[in-house]
Amino acid sequence: MNKSSNAQSAIIGIQHLLAMYAGAVAVPLLIGTGLGLSSSQLTYLISIDIFMCGVATLIQLSAGKYFGIGLPVILGCAIQGVGPAILIGKQSGITAVFGSIMVAGAALLVCAGFFSKIKRFFPPIVTGTVITTIGLTLIPVAIEKMGGGNQTAATFGSPSALLQAFITIFLILIVQVFGKGFLRSIAVLVGLVGGTFVAALMGDVSTQSFQQASWFQLPQIFYFGKPTFDPVSSILMCIIVIVCMVESTGVYFALAEITGKELTEDDLKRGYRTEGLAILLGGIVNTFPHTGFSQNVGLVQLSGIKTRNPLYFSAGFLIILGLFPKIGALAQVIPDAVLGGGMLVMFGMVAVAGMRMLAKVDFSDDRNLLIVALSIGFGLGFTIMPGLFSRLPETVQMFTQNGIVMSSFTAVLLNVLFHRSNLSSESQPINQE
Repeated sequence: MNKSSNAQSAIIGIQHLLAMYAGAVAVPLLIGTGLGLSSSQLTYLISIDIFMCGVATLIQLSAGKYFGIGLPVILGCAIQGVGPAILIGKQSGITAVFGSIMVAGAALLVCAGFFSKIKRFFPPIVTGTVITTIGLTLIPVAIEKMGGGNQTAATFGSPSALLQAFITIFLILIVQVFGKGFLRSIAVLVGLVGGTFVAALMGDVSTQSFQQASWFQLPQIFYFGKPTFDPVSSILMCIIVIVCMVESTGVYFALAEITGKELTEDDLKRGYRTEGLAILLGGIVNTFPHTGFSQNVGLVQLSGIKTRNPLYFSAGFLIILGLFPKIGALAQVIPDAVLGGGMLVMFGMVAVAGMRMLAKVDFSDDRNLLIVALSIGFGLGFTIMPGLFSRLPETVQMFTQNGIVMSSFTAVLLNVLFHRSNLSSESQPINQE
């Protein structure tokens, strides 16, 4: 590769980085603030997230004997993991979060070859329902952030906070409506930067976390302490990882179509195995589950460069940025109200992504209506009113108080019950489209 092509690949690599940056950084930022972590802990979470996104992408870009799907894909922290991680952290502590991530990663790493069989139980009606439930259960978190982050605070819902939140949303909408190509792909990032600028003019931006952050830091094993392993938390995280794998599968096939590569079963096994390894390593150094980022698929099509070279640059840039905590601390400069505005859009888009999956389902069949209705009803209802099962044994409550687990379990169970005659088909497990 000559110097000019290297320069072109580097520039496109930076574009890929910018397209995924807001979505990737949002995950540790939301989880960290949701669990009330300190500024230094949050800085570490963000930095190690950036670093591991680069490592995971680098492994996935290769096409070795056991790891790497060999497509121009970027791996980033999955937004689907935000709600479950916050829930696990509040119920069992942050060490249980990373313990469950390690279990899920190890399970995927070992069972990558069997994922195609497991995937039969997660057709569009199940994955769409679960993702819709995740998005809808997270929206109240975004609304609270829009008001300033703490409902009990005397300043909650202040005019300045609301102004910053709605300006952020407005900027995202403007970029989406009038922007084109690459600019549209970074609409959320533009909104967060613009909203923070407005907040700075109003005197509501603090740079203390940036000033306190160190210049250089290597990843640390078990930064938050020795992991703990809770069965319910591990089951929940395994469900989330399976949902992420279903999403990644769509990304892989989309990229294969763009690049003209025919994906084999071995290719998919290496891809799943790589994500399992990345999730396991992430749990060890304390970051969150990774998945293929769909927003970068459009950039591959847009740029017209379908090789992996630009993504190698992206991975390298991410690894380098992750070693400098001050870069990660910049994300903490974003005020809660601005973050809430961006979160509302992102979580709403998660819910809509689930609805788009559900659009593939044949709802002329009343059984499918029942699956979705009950699953979302249980997911949202049990999240809003966890005390409904307060008189049951604590072991049972560990499941029933988790709306996402109940939604997932209900969707899978009812789908098997109503469509069990179709489960033996490998090529088309559930005829719902």
